[in-house]
Amino acid sequence: MVSRNPLSMILDQNKLTRPNYSYWLTNLKIVLTFKKIAYTLDKAPPKEAPVNATADKLEKLEKWPDHNLQARCYMLASMSNELQRQFEETVDATDIHKHLQELYGTQTCSGRHAIVKELMAARMRDEASVHEYGVKMIGVIEKLLNLDLVIPHELSTDIILMPFPSSFDNFVINFNMNKLEGYP
Repeated sequence: MVSRNPLSMILDQNKLTRPNYSYWLTNLKIVLTFKKIAYTLDKAPPKEAPVNATADKLEKLEKWPDHNLQARCYMLASMSNELQRQFEETVDATDIHKHLQELYGTQTCSGRHAIVKELMAARMRDEASVHEYGVKMIGVIEKLLNLDLVIPHELSTDIILMPFPSSFDNFVINFNMNKLEGYP
């Protein structure tokens, strides 16, 4: 059996499917950094070598086409089939990265805003199940985690408890006094 690179397996298990762009990019950068080719994401090579380029710089410029190809292949291999087809003709890893950033990077801000709005507008009705409400709120908080917005555990617990109706005051007091762990 062929042994696989564990870092490459990260990309296999976390293929880009659009909503997970920030996680995918983090994993891609881990792999490319390990391979020492992460620079291909942000920099295109100059059309010609600078006159005063050092030997190290010249060597890097000579290796750039191979490094770009490797980075491009890691990127394409770790995308959904639909996205692969969209970028199969794109030659430079930098161009793929920029295009994905334009498509999905800004969605992170607007998506985060919409999710925070949903979280802050949530209210629990008197007749609602505490369990169902808690599960719904945890799901909303997990959406924020998917967008790289980490809310400390204590704050997320307070956010979940805050919209409880006054009929749950004793529950909230008991919860806080006993310092219960976990979500309601």
